[in-house]
Amino acid sequence: MGITPQQFQQMQERLGSPKRAARPAFEPAPLVGVKAHQVILGIDPSLRGTGYGVIKLAKPNPQPVAQGVISCPAGWERSRCLMQIGQTLRDVLRRHRPEVCVVEGLFYAQNLQTALIMGEARGAALAAVAEAGLDIYELAPRKVKQAIVGYGAAQKLAVAKMVQRMLRLPEQPAPDAADALALALAFVHEQGRYSFQAAKRV
Repeated sequence: MGITPQQFQQMQERLGSPKRAARPAFEPAPLVGVKAHQVILGIDPSLRGTGYGVIKLAKPNPQPVAQGVISCPAGWERSRCLMQIGQTLRDVLRRHRPEVCVVEGLFYAQNLQTALIMGEARGAALAAVAEAGLDIYELAPRKVKQAIVGYGAAQKLAVAKMVQRMLRLPEQPAPDAADALALALAFVHEQGRYSFQAAKRV
């Protein structure tokens, strides 16, 4: 098949032009409206044991700032537990002044009563954080485990051990506190990776 002189000239121009730099198939997906936050609060809500963890970005690795579990005895009424969750988180917010909060995403509970109680605890935590004016994001549990352990169905013990290693903690954190720290670490991971889907804003 023949080509015209004009087509031949165009081919020569393309071959002779400098090579373009390769570009990724997709661009990094920064979290909408999110800057590079320095202090991050993770919350794992639960009526009887809400975990929280605060980390600070640093080189070469994030540094732990605070962690703990808001424990409520089984004999306490739900209203008292919800008040305890809100008050404790307000104290954490005042003391450590995080810039953004990340919570565990909703899950589908087979037991309706369990789902309602978890929703109440989550609401108490979100209300306390929202009062402080922080942006709140959520990450799915599987996504957090994938980011921290490399396996979306990892057990709590594996998550706690990896969090201890990543933050160089002298002791393994309590399971609920470890989950909260894992949320904060996974959020940092999401901010700096290529992703089709950013964390969901609450």
